Amino acid sequence: MQFDTPATTNPIDQLKVVGRPIPRIDGQLKTTGRAMYAYEWHDPTTPYAYGYPVGAAIAKGRIKSMDVSAAKKAPGVLAVVSAPEVGERKKGRFNTAKLFGGDEVQHYHQAIAVVVAETFEQARAAAALVKVDYAEEKGVFDLREAMDSAVKPDESQQPDSAAGDFEAAFRTAPITLDETYTTPDQSHAMMEPHASIAAWNDEELTVWTSSQMIDWWRSDLATTLDIDKQKIHLMSPFIGGGFGGKLFLRADAVLAAFGAKAAKRPVKVALPRPLMMNNTTHRPATIQRIRIGAERDGKITAIAHESWSGDLPGGGLETAVNQTRLLYAGANRMTAMRLATLHLPEGNAMRAPGEAPGLMALEVAIDEMAEKLGINPVEFRIINDTQVDPEKPERPFSHRDLVGCMKLGSERFGWSARGRPGSKREGDWLIGMGVAAAFRNNLLLPSGARVRLDREGVVTVETDMTDIGTGSYTIIAQTAAEMMGVTVDKVGVHLGDSRFPISAGSGGQFGGNCSTAGVYAACVKLREAVAQKLGFNSEDVVFENGEVRSGNRSVPLAEAAGPDGLMGEDTIQWGELSETHQQSTFGAHFVEVAVDVATGESRIRRMLAVCAAGRILNPITARSQVIGAMTMGAGGALSEELAVDIRRGLFVNHDLAGYEVPVHADIPHQEVIFMDETDPMSSPMKAKGVGELGLCGVSAAIANAIYNATGVRVRHYPITLDKLIGGLPDVA
Repeated sequence: MQFDTPATTNPIDQLKVVGRPIPRIDGQLKTTGRAMYAYEWHDPTTPYAYGYPVGAAIAKGRIKSMDVSAAKKAPGVLAVVSAPEVGERKKGRFNTAKLFGGDEVQHYHQAIAVVVAETFEQARAAAALVKVDYAEEKGVFDLREAMDSAVKPDESQQPDSAAGDFEAAFRTAPITLDETYTTPDQSHAMMEPHASIAAWNDEELTVWTSSQMIDWWRSDLATTLDIDKQKIHLMSPFIGGGFGGKLFLRADAVLAAFGAKAAKRPVKVALPRPLMMNNTTHRPATIQRIRIGAERDGKITAIAHESWSGDLPGGGLETAVNQTRLLYAGANRMTAMRLATLHLPEGNAMRAPGEAPGLMALEVAIDEMAEKLGINPVEFRIINDTQVDPEKPERPFSHRDLVGCMKLGSERFGWSARGRPGSKREGDWLIGMGVAAAFRNNLLLPSGARVRLDREGVVTVETDMTDIGTGSYTIIAQTAAEMMGVTVDKVGVHLGDSRFPISAGSGGQFGGNCSTAGVYAACVKLREAVAQKLGFNSEDVVFENGEVRSGNRSVPLAEAAGPDGLMGEDTIQWGELSETHQQSTFGAHFVEVAVDVATGESRIRRMLAVCAAGRILNPITARSQVIGAMTMGAGGALSEELAVDIRRGLFVNHDLAGYEVPVHADIPHQEVIFMDETDPMSSPMKAKGVGELGLCGVSAAIANAIYNATGVRVRHYPITLDKLIGGLPDVA
């Protein structure tokens, strides 16, 4: 199906099932432990072996020699596979660093061997016996030190943009701001580790893994192993969190495949937590300079955002300026991004890449500018709203209601009670409120599905779409139920299998909208097949209450399917609507904090998110996405930071004891409001995405609330008490 004109009225608009707060159809499996995650797949008749990875102990250099003799002689060991033994391998399309093979070390904890044994404990013990002699080389590990050598990447990464004459407008603006903000390296910290099971049958490979993008993984695994993609069967039906860290093929799947080949047994490999933080991907640190010029009435006349980030050679930018190109009006604009070479582990996608760290800076700068102007921060954002792309005014937004989010949020949160910085106190606690805009683009990827109707009237959906805890199973079931006129309990959903049609996958908050649009397209084909078989006019046929009706004639779906059943398959393809109209999602985050006047300890007391993200397909699963994102934003504001050893080139705090993520006690009541809207230009579902929007701006709202509480402006995340304590008022 080609989607190239705005959606008109269609079966989804009935909203009998779609848009309803239906509990997760996979919830019972998960809460009872019957949902099998990657490492848990088990056949009692299969003699599984266990692989344990060996990570490089240097950040840059070469392996001179590797002695695995002691490991091979250790109890229970079946095989030891080393990177030099495997030799150089082609790198997957989506990987910056190689995952395994050869003698070059590109980053600390890069996989250099896997030990396979009868038990996990035996494999782990033997892995400690591997001796490696390195030729270590000097690397660069400090972004600030590397700033001067940072370069403009090629135009495919769109590093720069401009409109009008920023320098002249900024120079003449009556009120200006020029500040620098920093965000640290951050780690994915999903509960389920990167884990895989690999089993060979002659030259064919079956992999159970934890992957957000089935086809991407399968293709890159085939490249790395140098085998035909069609010989790989990859499955990932349940995923215990991804956040972008499982978008691309990771070392666990590669090590499991090589280990299984060597041991001639199915092999399980799970990355230990330290290797998850140093071996996989992370959110890169940024240094951001923001300049804003405005008239005294609050209208922005000049805005510039420059960002520096780093990655391994061949890596990409952390696109922290992207939202600044679109969020606020202003005729004179400039953005620029520069990339430094750092020999740290690969920097790549982590929930809302670009916008998450970019808004951590921009939305603090907007607050600072509002204060300089003496304008309420909510009103300042409303004054500078725009209904067109500020860099291309001829290109309108498909639907934009940032103003509505701000107004509704301020009313519901009680924003009018906010006082001057440092003016509110309850005992030893200083109280403050903060706000930030939320912004995330609406991305569109082709997505396919197959829908079957059997003789019992049951509809079964098959697509390689994944569910990373987002509710994909449920919203896909709702889509098929709405389209085929049945209840959700009459729909079966099978996901995460490379034998199924290729979907958009899970990432970039495009998964929900795109995958359900693909199911919509497949259901259109199935509806046509049913109508054709019954001799109905497919234009006026109605699917309702488990029946098919045209005029005065109705037939049960089960009867229409016949003994052999019917099938529809299609892929949603996107036209030029996303080119002619800017498609984005918007929101407003409001936060109240308390800061201890003596210690600087910060506590979040209330959080509110108001989201405008097209049709909400299921308010339960959508709310779950937003409150999870808000929690992630709390960690980004107050605690999360990968500490870089700039001498040795590693993240020191590479476990959940040293890398501090929020816990239950850190998170107060969270309220989420979804604006009642649709976007017909987005898809036949008229939906967008919300999973990353819920994170964008949260950290800045917390930072702004802390400033309002204390009068101390912190521009360098995370906002730990040492950055506050020197500026707190005297204890009285």
